Parts: sequence; structure tokens; C-alpha cells
Amino acid sequence: MTTEPGRALAAGVLETLARRGETVATAESLTGGLLSARLTDVPGASRSFVGGVVSYATHVKVSALDVPADLVEQHGVISEECASAMARGVRTRLGSTWGIATTGVAGPDAQEGRPVGTVWVAVAGPDHVETRELALEGDRWAIRQASCDAALAVLDGVLTPEDGVLPREEGGLR
Repeated sequence: MTTEPGRALAAGVLETLARRGETVATAESLTGGLLSARLTDVPGASRSFVGGVVSYATHVKVSALDVPADLVEQHGVISEECASAMARGVRTRLGSTWGIATTGVAGPDAQEGRPVGTVWVAVAGPDHVETRELALEGDRWAIRQASCDAALAVLDGVLTPEDGVLPREEGGLR
């Protein structure tokens, strides 16, 4: 169940993209399609949302999103480098203006030596990649939902910089 602020954020991002004549694609790991669902819950999403790749398994990140295998070997999949590569990869593969990626640990167990709630989100655009590391609390559902909220907030902040993105120390952002 998506919260009202989550719905409003998705609708606002899609409206901004449509107004600008731009598109977005998603690359999801721990969110498992929730971010795409959040976007497609908005009527008229097809004006800006082109599609997504759920790359839950590491080999899918490498094969479908062109995340370099040596990057995964060196940094792991729960890393800024992997999130950035996923966002760039989906942007290129699906031909969108923006790529947005989520990767992290929803639980119940730590992964790659990183605790539950460690999440990286990335937004890749024409000129740069914006990333955020999150330290989230709660059960799997809460962590996955908060990851979607944060990913959309980063995209919103990039699209409308005058509104900005929450500083890294607030709202679970590091």
C-alpha cells in the first residue's frame, strides 16, 4: 500500500517529466518492481514512464543493465557504484531521458557485510548521476516503500532543483 505522500510524489515527478517532454525508466533490485508500480499507479504515466528492469539477481544486473562484472566484484551490488551503473544502464537500454535505480538490503539478513536497511538509489540523466545512501529502519515492506520514496525524491530534486532534495542527514538519508 502506497502512502498519499508517495502517490503525490510520483504524480508530481511524472507531471514535471511530461511538461519537460522527458522520460524515465527504472532499474530495481530490492524494490522488486514497486517503484515501477508506484509510477504506473498514476493515471497518464505512459506520457513519461517507458518501462523498467527488475534486476533482483546479480547476473541480471550484469546482463540486462550492462553493470560491469568487475565493478560488482570490486564494490558489490549494494554500493554507490552499482546503483550508478544500474541507472545509467537502464537509461541507455530503454532510451529514456532519466534512469532511476534502487539496490540494497531489505532484510531479513545482512548482505555483503552491509546491515539491513542499507540502500543506494541513483538517478542518471543526460549530464550526471546523482546518488544517495540510505540508512532505513523497519521491516522489508517499510524499507522497500521508503526506498521508492527516496528514489523519487532524488529524481524530483534533480528535476526541480529549486525545491531541492532532503539533506543527506534528514529523513533517513546519509
